[in-house]
Amino acid sequence: MPEGPSIVLMKEDLQKFAGKKVVEAGGDAKFDKDILEGKVLKEIRTFGKQTYLVFDDIAVRIHLLMFGSYEVDEQTKPHQQLRLSLIFKEGGMYFYTCHVKLVDLEFLSQIDWEADVMSDAWNPEKTEEKLKLNPEMMVCDALMNQDIFSGVGNIIKNEVLFRIGVHPESLLGNTPPKKIKELIEEARNYSFDFLKWKRENVLKKHWLAHTKKVCPICGENFIKKQTGKGKRRSFYCIKDQKLY
Repeated sequence: MPEGPSIVLMKEDLQKFAGKKVVEAGGDAKFDKDILEGKVLKEIRTFGKQTYLVFDDIAVRIHLLMFGSYEVDEQTKPHQQLRLSLIFKEGGMYFYTCHVKLVDLEFLSQIDWEADVMSDAWNPEKTEEKLKLNPEMMVCDALMNQDIFSGVGNIIKNEVLFRIGVHPESLLGNTPPKKIKELIEEARNYSFDFLKWKRENVLKKHWLAHTKKVCPICGENFIKKQTGKGKRRSFYCIKDQKLY
């Protein structure tokens, strides 16, 4: 599943269509695409792993899920994979194997934009308060919780926990306040490092923990285990990541 930084890159690719009028809409998304034709795409907003194409009276929510993808200006994938296409006078955008939904503008006003780790509105103090309310939650689940760290996925989770030396199964209530602050800070820091490395096509070269077999600090073998309620893959070192 694409994580927040990859969605930011998608927004950048689509940005040239902001302010442009939709000439034609297609795809097999389960709503009447005709209502989008003739409308001007006012702006493109992202919230974590979600993208919103905002028009004057409605918005389209795009979630790429596990295997979704998009293309700009040319459709090269099979039509049966196409969920939504928006054609403009000069070019178009195509979304495949994803979830597409119409939402009203009131829905956008209810989103907690301060939870997005890559947003200018990111609020670390509010995030800390949310963590304090969940003392029995594992840190691996907290990082993957989109109401707390919107945009964080499994790669970011593993790399952040390795950076701060915390075992993924640590409980928030047992984790020292200093480490909680590091968790919050590095969730944002690593997300922007991810974005930079993704742009340069060198992201995997910088992985220290995710999918790795040996700890780069001590040389011991990493533990690979499905952790937390979500049972997502964790890669961690029992020597250099402390269990709280």
